Amino acid sequence: MNSFIESQNWRYATKQFDATQKISADHLAILKEAVRLSPSSMGLQPYKVIVVDTVELRSKLVPAAYGQAQVVDASHLFVLAIETTITNEHIDAYMQNIADTRGISTESLTGFKSMVENNLNNMDVKSTADWAAKQVYLALGNLLNAAADLRIDATPMEGFNPKMVNEILGLESLGLSAVLLTTLGYRHENDKLQHLKKVRKNTNELFITL
Repeated sequence: MNSFIESQNWRYATKQFDATQKISADHLAILKEAVRLSPSSMGLQPYKVIVVDTVELRSKLVPAAYGQAQVVDASHLFVLAIETTITNEHIDAYMQNIADTRGISTESLTGFKSMVENNLNNMDVKSTADWAAKQVYLALGNLLNAAADLRIDATPMEGFNPKMVNEILGLESLGLSAVLLTTLGYRHENDKLQHLKKVRKNTNELFITL
């Protein structure tokens, strides 16, 4: 079997983590790099990832996560948060990054910059937040895949109170708002869910070839 498919069959949404096991610095760096390299619309990456590894701070987040213990028991918690406002300064910084990375002038990016500005300026606040959230989910996919490849368990969580998380972590002052939580670590041997067969639609039901 293909190694990628093996990793996908291995992973599951872990409910019970082994609190004694920690992700190594090398593996944590790989997970961060996987998120950094994720695709996003127009390449803007309109989000930040807050890595919460201290148990003390994660304990404060448990009520915001409706009491889900994996927030504390996992090795690390990633909070994926959108930038609530995309300004011209964000776009200028992105264009400068492209120019520096590719060794070209910012002037050569004028057409692309105008397209980005026009797209974003035509969005209202809600549309911008919805668009940014979609980019977070693309990053989540890369994070889950990288974790599975490293045999690190990961559980994405939408079941939490964003307002409480924002307040506890001080995200609003940073112009951020939490969209997803992802716990990362190693499954506990007593987590019964690891022994269940993965349930998915079959290929014929899922795919339509035209």
